[in-house]
Amino acid sequence: MRQGGIPLKKSVPTWMAMSVVLMIMSGCNEEGDTPEVADDDIPGDSETGESNGGDGVSIQLGSGSTGGDYYTLGQEMANVMNEHVDGLEVSSVATEASVENITRVSDQDLELGMSVHIPALEAIEGEGPFQGEVFDDFGFMGYIYPETNQVAVAADLGVDSIADLEGMRINTGLPNSSSQDASETVLEAHGLEEDDYEVYEEGFGDAASFLQDENVDAISGLLGLPTGSIMELSMQRDIDLLSVEPEALEEIEEETMYEHIVIEEEDYDFLDDDVDAIGAYAILIGSTEDIDEELGYEIVKELYENADEITHEQGQHMNLEEITTGSDDLPLHPGAERYFEENDMLD
Repeated sequence: MRQGGIPLKKSVPTWMAMSVVLMIMSGCNEEGDTPEVADDDIPGDSETGESNGGDGVSIQLGSGSTGGDYYTLGQEMANVMNEHVDGLEVSSVATEASVENITRVSDQDLELGMSVHIPALEAIEGEGPFQGEVFDDFGFMGYIYPETNQVAVAADLGVDSIADLEGMRINTGLPNSSSQDASETVLEAHGLEEDDYEVYEEGFGDAASFLQDENVDAISGLLGLPTGSIMELSMQRDIDLLSVEPEALEEIEEETMYEHIVIEEEDYDFLDDDVDAIGAYAILIGSTEDIDEELGYEIVKELYENADEITHEQGQHMNLEEITTGSDDLPLHPGAERYFEENDMLD
């Protein structure tokens, strides 16, 4: 039995139809109200759809739900761009993260978006949550940070493995979100199908409150490492993180695009040992219709060369050494490609 959320319709022509029937993505990605984009907020010429470089341009960055890493980090990213790109005004807006951001950027309703790299790959092929609808009017603009699936349980439950969660109340993340996909991937690899547990579908911030209040037994999400929600939860209630078993990890790596990530003991004060998990990459994407090469170049240059101004913990990964991480098999935004080529960042 599912608790909360609305299942995804299998076939949809635009982001607006999708948003009516689903609550989308999260990376730490919870529900949030999404402001509309007014016609006069879209940059550039109204007929050509091209931007005017950095001259008086107002654009929007789709982040995530309020309280999540995407939302808080997105605000800081917008501040850096506003400070360093002449004439540019970036507003970071709350969304339900990856799938919504991809569809809205591709549909020219947002200019920038934060996303996990896996749904971005699925979007250009019309796979996964996109169910045959191709969304490819976007390009990769830079790496943001690694996202790690983390399965937290109350310590007093006596649960030692993910397989032991059978019959329990598990929050897997918002419907059709990256968090839910990762959660279900891990559960299925341990022999647990949806009918084997009671499903809750809330964003991770709300889910953490549910676990604190004993309304669920376990919560799972694709999150930054470490993540504030888990650190805060651990101060309110004794919790454990569950490891992905070796056989399950091997199956996941063979059959999906997730990679093995180790949550090290020092990442959280309450851990006594390292925890094996799976992960993906958070990336920045930009519209290839509304952001021209020049503006795209300036955004990438100024954001990543001044990323040391970001105070959010995950901002440490936004450096020039890692900037192309997660770009494999994704189209590059022309402005980003030019910047990467000028700085010998492409193989």
